[in-house]
Amino acid sequence: MSLPSRRVVGVSAIAMAAVVAAVALPLFQPWRLFTDKVVDESLPGAPGVSMTSSSPVPPTVSGDRTSTPAPPTPKPATTKPSQPAEPERLAAGRLISHEHETQGSVAIFRLPDGSRVLRLENLDTSDGPDLKVWLTNAPVLEGRAGWHVFDDGRYRNLGDLKGNHGNQNYVIPTDVELADFTSVTIWCDRFNVSFGAADLSKT
Repeated sequence: MSLPSRRVVGVSAIAMAAVVAAVALPLFQPWRLFTDKVVDESLPGAPGVSMTSSSPVPPTVSGDRTSTPAPPTPKPATTKPSQPAEPERLAAGRLISHEHETQGSVAIFRLPDGSRVLRLENLDTSDGPDLKVWLTNAPVLEGRAGWHVFDDGRYRNLGDLKGNHGNQNYVIPTDVELADFTSVTIWCDRFNVSFGAADLSKT
C-alpha cells in the first residue's frame, strides 16, 4: 500500500473512531461509574426531638442574700393533647447486589396523612444512566439470573433514583395496590438491568 493510501486509511479510521465515541459516550456515560450523589432525606411525619428545657428556675440574688422566687400561680388543669400518629411500617427488605455492588434497606411506610412512601435507607450503590426505583412482582434472585427479570412481569416506576448514596423517600401513587408487588429494584432503564433489589416482607 502506498503512503498516500495509508494516510487516507488512517484518517478514515480516526474519523470513524470519533463518530463511534460521539455516539457511545452519551449512551453509556462511563464516567458515572466514578461519580457519587448523596441524598439524605428524613422520613415525613416522623416525630421530632423536643428542644424545650425542663430546668428549674434558678434563685435570684439580691445584694448578699439569696431569695427563692415565689411559686407560680397554678394554672387550670387542661387535657393533654393526644400524640400525633407516627408513620406505620407496612413492609421491609434488604437490598442484594446484581450488576453493581448494592447495599441498604427498603421499607414502605404509611404516613399519618394516609399517603405511602417507599424509603431507601443507608443506600450504597453505583451511579449510572437512567436509574429508576421500581416496585415489581418479580422474584429477587441472586447472581446473574436476577439481573434482567424485573421487566418481565408487572412493575411500577416510582421515579428516578435521587442519589446512589443516602436515605431517600419515593411517593407511592394512591392507585397502587401494594398486594400486587413483592419486590423493589434499582433498575437501569437504558440497559434493562438491575443494579440491586430487595424482597418485601410484610411487618
